Amino acid sequence: MRIATWNVERLKHKKDLTDILKAIESVQADILVLTETDDRIKPKYRYGLHTPKLQAADTSHYLPGRCRKYTFAEYYGVTENRVSIYTNFPCVRQHETYDIYTALCVELKTPWGNLLVYGTIMGVIGNRDDSFKQDILCQTRDFNRLSKLGMLCICGDFNCSFADNYYFTHFGRDTLLESFAHNDISLLTENRTECIDHIALSEKFIHENTFQISEWNLDKSLSDHKGILVEILGVV
Repeated sequence: MRIATWNVERLKHKKDLTDILKAIESVQADILVLTETDDRIKPKYRYGLHTPKLQAADTSHYLPGRCRKYTFAEYYGVTENRVSIYTNFPCVRQHETYDIYTALCVELKTPWGNLLVYGTIMGVIGNRDDSFKQDILCQTRDFNRLSKLGMLCICGDFNCSFADNYYFTHFGRDTLLESFAHNDISLLTENRTECIDHIALSEKFIHENTFQISEWNLDKSLSDHKGILVEILGVV
């Protein structure tokens, strides 16, 4: 089982779209979560599930913090959405999240049991604004609720490193780790340095299998984020 996530930086490097698609397809992920994404990125999967387009949001939706004067429609392009999940596994159902524009949870039917995949951005303008705390608190409440429904995989841009001082807040780090421990979830990417995009998975799904991690876009030429892949070696 190969699970990957990548923040593609609102396709600011659209001139490199062909190379971005090649990088995505070379990963050969069974489940791929793209954040800050765009429907001009069309990887070859049977299913694509998406948060709503941002420009189509009601005019009552404003960005937080330093960008609060902008409505979604003023700030985002017509092709942009925040989270997309691509997979060849069928979707059994979609589960509610606290913010339909920022987090998407779909229940996938896999050969190893149903898996709830929660794709997310935590803090759409970074971790220094109060909106980051709100996202963390509301999303951890989602985790508490969803983990009772089945095995859970949380993927995306956490805006928080855990292995170093690269980019983090103590509140974000402590709150997430407490939530994962409470819900028997392992943060598989916790020990990666300079890493704010993460993959966390219910311990029941990992079971006794080992896993390995790899990254791409290390020079950040295609996006300002590295992509990260977890391969569960005993699940093939």
